[in-house]
Amino acid sequence: MKKKIIFTLLVLLISAGPVHSGFLDEILEKVDPVLKGGDSGVAGGEALSVDETVSGLKEALSVGTGNAVSFLSETDGYFGNELTRILMPEKIQNVADMLKNVGMGEQVDHFVLTMNRAAENAAPQAKGFFMDAIKEMSFEDAKGILNGGDNSATQYLDSKTRTKITEAFKPVISSSLDEVGATKAYKDMMSSFTSLPFMSAQSLDLDNYVTDKALGGLFLKVGEEEAKIRTNPAARVTDTLKQVFGR
Repeated sequence: MKKKIIFTLLVLLISAGPVHSGFLDEILEKVDPVLKGGDSGVAGGEALSVDETVSGLKEALSVGTGNAVSFLSETDGYFGNELTRILMPEKIQNVADMLKNVGMGEQVDHFVLTMNRAAENAAPQAKGFFMDAIKEMSFEDAKGILNGGDNSATQYLDSKTRTKITEAFKPVISSSLDEVGATKAYKDMMSSFTSLPFMSAQSLDLDNYVTDKALGGLFLKVGEEEAKIRTNPAARVTDTLKQVFGR
């Protein structure tokens, strides 16, 4: 019972909304001796184990990242969400504007759609890297997340996985761009533009652009899922999450 009380205090730090610093310091003052294996402040003074401290946090991250990857992997996962939709590259926005002005807007729209389809195809690659980062989380990592801001878990995953996910995404994105027709759509669009009198355009590394935007949308969605688990009881879909975050 004593362990559960202390564990609940710890996890509430990640689920609570903004609190004044005095309150946070007061909670940490009571919890820190337990984290160090000392007196819990309760008669008997049982120390809280590392596994008990991080288990609820790991489950929350597993649920949140799983939801994010599943959502973005669906058809229109990227394209159907204004916050994650991959838009026309700013570098060639003038190309899109000109083609729309001459009645080729459908060609532009098709190119944008295929970029998003390529990102949706690549999204499942991220799940394994997230799971690895969660499994490898140390006790110090967990303390940093618990004592951090509202998106500290997302920032942790970003720091641990972005480079690896980028490396995994690039070949999938490149292949998907070909499969869904984005590469052809891009070439056709640029060819149509440069065929117009006096028109020239900057070159674009399409693989890098879509990979970068896909990663941005992925971590944005992970952040949304983190916020849901912190604040929305309906997002706590396992018994552990209900028990821990519902207190």
